[in-house]
Parts: sequence; structure tokens; C-alpha cells
Amino acid sequence: MVEAQHITSTLKLVDNLDEQSVLEEVLEGSKPLVPVECQHLCYLFAGPFRYGSAYPYGSRFRRAGFTAGVYYASEYSSTAIAEIIFYRMLFFIESPGTPWPTNATDYSAIEAAFQTSAMVDLTNEPYLSQHDQNSWTDCNSYEACQALAEKIRDAGGEVIRYLSVRDPQQGKNLALLSGSLFTKPDPVGQESWRIKLSNQGAVAIRDFPRKQFEIPWSSFGDDSRYDEDLLRR
Repeated sequence: MVEAQHITSTLKLVDNLDEQSVLEEVLEGSKPLVPVECQHLCYLFAGPFRYGSAYPYGSRFRRAGFTAGVYYASEYSSTAIAEIIFYRMLFFIESPGTPWPTNATDYSAIEAAFQTSAMVDLTNEPYLSQHDQNSWTDCNSYEACQALAEKIRDAGGEVIRYLSVRDPQQGKNLALLSGSLFTKPDPVGQESWRIKLSNQGAVAIRDFPRKQFEIPWSSFGDDSRYDEDLLRR
């Protein structure tokens, strides 16, 4: 999921398409080189694997610091939306003086094609013991998952399938450990979504084909950072 403005974010800085092309080239030249195995990919796919600066904060399967990239995805757009909404919630908890946006925000759900013969599925055996599940689905601590990802990389693993702890419907996520897994260099599909935030939670709407659903903030109550009082505006 990406904010839809990624398509025109630089256009508002210039007067025409030629100037935008020059600006995009300047911006591209300021970034780290794209790894060889990712050079044929669109920037949406190559991005997680190109940045050579220190990863500022650890994520579920990637430690902070100078660590190998991970492309995070969901099997369904509704799960990716739940992930996005959770982090929007954290933003407003951490900035309680910020009012809710008046309008909905536009997002694009980007569909990628990939192939692997080396996937570890944490939602199936032998990873279903209570101890393991508690480790893989901890809302706040990623240490166990990060250590596991390192072991999987060392053993030649390429993809980790795991339960989304943010999706109330318990959808599944995927962590691609290499940019060489994409079988198509560009998105194979795209959906347009609008997400509206309020005191109660978020509403997500897709116009075509029509779909909509709500996620109340209380869905994220298992996370220690959840604070109902800080979400009031």
C-alpha cells in the first residue's frame, strides 16, 4: 500500500512533464545504487533493497542498522490496509495535538508477482507450538522474529509467511528477503482505496469493484502503545 500521491508528488514542484523528468533524474542520482538483481524492477519493488543508510528502526524481520532489505506485503489488500491503519493510529497517539484529517486519503494497493521454492510458513507446522506462536505474533517485540529471519537467510530461505497481528480478520503477510524473487518488474494489478480516520477508527472504501469495511481503534488494543484517551480529538 502506498499513498496515491506517489504518482504526482514531484509534479507540483515543476511546470511541465519535461521538468518533472529532469527532477526525477536528479532525485534518482542522489539515492544509493540499486542492487544488480533489482535494476530491472520498478522503484516500488526495488526500494526496500537499495537504501544503504542505516535502517532507523527494527521491523518484524529486519533489525535496525545496516541490515539486508525486506519487502513486506500482504496476501489481500484488506490486510495491508489494516497494517497501514495501525501505523496511522500510532502517529496520532504520538501527536495528540494533531486533528483528524478532514478528508479521506487516497491509497494505491499494488499487486506484485513473485516465485520461490524456499518459503517458511509460520502459520503451519512445525511452527505452531504455543511458545513459537507467542514469539512470532508479539505485538511489540520483534527480537524473536528478527533472529529467526537471520537463520532463515543463512539456510537459503527466501520468503516468510506469517500472521498479521494488526488485521482483525487474521490475514497473512509475506516478507520477501530478496529482490530477485519478483517474476514481473512492474505491478500486475492495482486497486484504488480511500481511508478516512476519526475518533472511532478508520473506514476503508474501494469504488470498483465496490468494497468497504471499518476497523475500530480498539482492534489494536493488544498493542501496549494503544491509548484510547490519546485518540480522542
